[in-house]
Amino acid sequence: MRTVNYRWWRPLLGLLALAGSYVVAVFIVVFAFLAGGLDLEDLTRLEDLTDPGTLALANATLIVAIPAVWLAWVVHTERLGWSSSVLGRIRWRLIWRYGGLALVILGLGILLSLAAGGGIGPTTGFDGSEYLLLFVIVVVSTPLQSAAEEFVFRGYASQAISSWIPSRTTGALLAALITATLFSLAHAPGDVFTFLDRFAFGLAASAVVWLTGGLEAAIALHAANNVVIFLVVGALGGETSSDIQSGPGTAALIVGLDILVMGIYVWVVAKTRKRWQPELLGRSADPTEAALSNVIPGPGQPPPQSPYSVPPYASPSQVGAGQAEAGWASRGPVG
Repeated sequence: MRTVNYRWWRPLLGLLALAGSYVVAVFIVVFAFLAGGLDLEDLTRLEDLTDPGTLALANATLIVAIPAVWLAWVVHTERLGWSSSVLGRIRWRLIWRYGGLALVILGLGILLSLAAGGGIGPTTGFDGSEYLLLFVIVVVSTPLQSAAEEFVFRGYASQAISSWIPSRTTGALLAALITATLFSLAHAPGDVFTFLDRFAFGLAASAVVWLTGGLEAAIALHAANNVVIFLVVGALGGETSSDIQSGPGTAALIVGLDILVMGIYVWVVAKTRKRWQPELLGRSADPTEAALSNVIPGPGQPPPQSPYSVPPYASPSQVGAGQAEAGWASRGPVG
């Protein structure tokens, strides 16, 4: 966000625009569902996200946050794509690769957590036709819902917060802590273990955003987590819960297991980023060129003070004119 157009009040105005437009969008979605035959009593069952209708409504009210984030970026007179990555767009190759990794790593961890008793409500039996509908809704809408949350917390809020901090590293750390706290509170945790679990998830998401310079690995992490939980719990005929439904000892075990699994994912991302280069369309798409020169980046260039700025492993010796691909391949440790 710290381009030549940066003013301290722009992130604040952007946050207000995001919040206001999101509230309006949610009302529109709810009214649309009511007009389509949704019963008002269904709104009281939003805790059971294995009900196809309830999940569709819940996901729709979150997906509309994506255009709200785009509207917030209009305040900065910058390309909307800077909310996605240092290349100003979603890097789909990273989405698919990290999505596959996340499904394997988190899938195993989630199965162990569920076996320990985390997040499964009373079982009601298996209904094949209802599960098929649930499966379609989960596969189609849950990745978008997960992406929407990442756009809000890591795509905009983190950049807004860090833009007020002169030090890039300090700003990124504070932004990670604040957004992880807000992310956890947004899920209305009913106990300290659930709060810590969601907080750790937020930190892991911020870590992979910092490591890769974009939202792709965080979206993959988030989507894999939610898709696996909904499909597994739905197949078991239970109800999902935002809280860890276990005693203190088991809850602590589940949180520890979740943190371990997320730590493994972050570690794998840190290792694979050296080989999985973002796609560059040419020198004009090279995010390092402006920030490594002695000139102020112009409008439309990546913000040098942002968490999405030139990765800390880049240096003039690594990236120069016509050496974009070599620079991305020569990544070293962060910090």
